[in-house]
Amino acid sequence: MARDVSQADWPAMSLAEAFARLTGPGSRFEIGEEEIRGRRTRVWRRIPRNLAELFEGSRRFGPREFLVYEDDRVTYEAFRRASIHLAERLIADGAGKGDRVALIMRNLPEWPVAFYGSVIMGAINVPLNGWWTGPELEFGLADSGARIAIVDEERLARILPHLDACPALERIYVARPSGPLPDDPRIASLDAVLGAPERWGDLPDAPLPAVAIAPDDDAAILYTSGTTGKPKGAIASHRNICCTVAAAALPGMVNLLRCGQPVPSDEAAAAMAMTGPQRVNLLAVPLFHATGLTGQLVLGLNAGARVVLMRRWDVDQAVALIEAEQVTATGGVPTIAWQLVERAERGGADLSSLTGLTFGGAPASPELVRRIAANFPRAVPGSGWGMTETCAAFAMAVGRDYSGHPESAGYCSPVCDLQIRDPEDGTTVLPVGATGEIWARGPQVVRGYWNRPEATAETFVDGWLRTGDIGRLDAEGYLAIVDRAKDMLIRGGENIYCLEVEHALHEHPDVLDAAVVGRPHPTLGEEPVAVVHLRPGGRVSAAELREAVGHRLAAFKVPVEIRFWPELLPRNANGKVLKAELRKLFVPAGGA
Repeated sequence: MARDVSQADWPAMSLAEAFARLTGPGSRFEIGEEEIRGRRTRVWRRIPRNLAELFEGSRRFGPREFLVYEDDRVTYEAFRRASIHLAERLIADGAGKGDRVALIMRNLPEWPVAFYGSVIMGAINVPLNGWWTGPELEFGLADSGARIAIVDEERLARILPHLDACPALERIYVARPSGPLPDDPRIASLDAVLGAPERWGDLPDAPLPAVAIAPDDDAAILYTSGTTGKPKGAIASHRNICCTVAAAALPGMVNLLRCGQPVPSDEAAAAMAMTGPQRVNLLAVPLFHATGLTGQLVLGLNAGARVVLMRRWDVDQAVALIEAEQVTATGGVPTIAWQLVERAERGGADLSSLTGLTFGGAPASPELVRRIAANFPRAVPGSGWGMTETCAAFAMAVGRDYSGHPESAGYCSPVCDLQIRDPEDGTTVLPVGATGEIWARGPQVVRGYWNRPEATAETFVDGWLRTGDIGRLDAEGYLAIVDRAKDMLIRGGENIYCLEVEHALHEHPDVLDAAVVGRPHPTLGEEPVAVVHLRPGGRVSAAELREAVGHRLAAFKVPVEIRFWPELLPRNANGKVLKAELRKLFVPAGGA
């Protein structure tokens, strides 16, 4: 395997050489150029042209299991029939190309059916955050102008008091109602349309809806996490989402080449997908998040994987599912990997089936890479960086390419570009190794925000996405995430990147979760403080942690106060720590 190649032999070639080897004419990763919104853009030649084509391609996996949730087990063929049956119902309801169909439910087998059932008939799917309150869901429904909503019972209860504020909403389908539905002509049972999941295979075998869908037609509106102000709906095209098919597969092939190993032919790779062992993915992040939707559901469908759904992340349940389903890959935010590492170190769980642990959504500590290697010798680690606006991972690295650069989030694919610019003027491109704001360009970048022309103009500039993240690029193109611009604090004129301090805290073996925030100071402006969650049995004191950080970083970066949190730190659905909540723990210096 690639990780057995000696360090002296790595890398066998540069990234540029590997890209050239893999992307030539006729290859699986062939690159061409097309015009996208008036700009010549490098594109993948051999990806599905739209999500309907990707969906139809999965038909070859027919009797293979696709979705597993508790006692529900759904084959690819049953999933296909249910999705097309729902598409036909949406058309019968009067929905057409470009109409918005909102999707608000927990991770259920009906979620993928509702997503694909809407996009294959040309509608724009709007996955709304299942953690949102009633007023927040009202905003999403009204802002998107959703004509139809597909919800579960809990989300129905939240939106019922707000329906009068959603005048465009004509029909609501409810999955798995436990009793009679409200007496409202707009509300109907999804179960009455599809039947129970075990009966989906009995639905009629029908062709795809006869709708012309271009690659750059709108496919989804993905709302940002909205940690400040109202969430913004990023408008993802079919091409944006389908690009992840090549972008996610390429790093594994690059890793093989750079380790001096042969790359399977396109024919061998296709045969392996059909006849080799089925990949089993544990999907432990919300499907409404770009990572869950594009990074796991879309890629899982394209690869013929079995996708095991979790209602929400729980490490004990995850361990049980990994053992029972022989899960081969999982991931999400780094917290998931940290907890699995901790369980492996504690012993008593059989996690030997795991051959892939990937994470993104929040930067990971290099210590995590070392602990994965020590506890999961068969697992190939991977990391990535992306945003809702890039349809999940935009930069990525796996295997030796990642473990050899554990401080990085990987490199962007050869159809994309990254620049580091001066965050003040937004135009000056900084040299290799300099820290600044990350700008991104390529066919994964969405076209803008729904109904937000001013925010679109501020964020999407001359074909580039201004990310707001702070990072640096090395000479070969590896991206290191330094912090979010808004998370950086300034202490007496010195910049402190919270992520750097968080990594230092994670170096201590007793630390499982950590976050650094700024506390106002009357003379210095701000000073760093930290909140830490210890692993079971951890006994380190705040003073010992401050001393440990002081051995690694300059004194001005050491947290002046450390509080201990009894559980994993609070996060939003995208895996980002709710730092505004943590700041409330600390009284301003000099305050009462």
